[in-house]
Amino acid sequence: MPKLVDPDARRRHVVDALFRVVVREGLQRTSLRAVADEARLNIGSLRHYFASQQDLMRFAMQSMLDRVGSRMLQRVEDIGDLGRHPRPEQLRLAAGLLAELLPLDEQRRAEVTVFLDFNTAARTDPAFSGLTRQTAEGTRALVRRVLTRLDATGALRPGLDLDLETERLTALLDGLGLGAVLHPGILTPQACTDVLDAHLGDLSRPVGAPGSTPS
Repeated sequence: MPKLVDPDARRRHVVDALFRVVVREGLQRTSLRAVADEARLNIGSLRHYFASQQDLMRFAMQSMLDRVGSRMLQRVEDIGDLGRHPRPEQLRLAAGLLAELLPLDEQRRAEVTVFLDFNTAARTDPAFSGLTRQTAEGTRALVRRVLTRLDATGALRPGLDLDLETERLTALLDGLGLGAVLHPGILTPQACTDVLDAHLGDLSRPVGAPGSTPS
């Protein structure tokens, strides 16, 4: 009787192996053979996922987006109505949501590494431009949504230009991700979260100010 394979479990297994190889070797130098060896599978079984280097790179990027997106949706669902939380908790929850984009643990470090390597390749390969643009637009939309929700609850200082603050916060997240992957001994996970918390704190309405949520 043939062995039954759970396709979702197999895909997760392949993605985990792929990410480990990318972290070690870099996405553009990651080969189908290396991924097969890491996953302890034969190359033929991986052809279902990618048949070329470009397919492999797109698969890695899309897998990263799927994983991050799934965690984001779960966090949003867990948070529910942001306004029911006191302001300090609102800021903490917002920071936790945005921190899913930062390399704060092994899994997120692998995801950010894939993101950076793919964007580097996309700079000179127009075949990848659509996916990188989708990612950039998605990040900005997420940041804008977080800031808009905080503003609606009265957690942010009045009069902020949310378009400008969206770009500032997006740039901060991009810079923290790059710095933490390239120099993890300098920009530690704790430093990343401290910087993110400080930035959101600077945007927040002072405690006790009119219109603020009681702490």
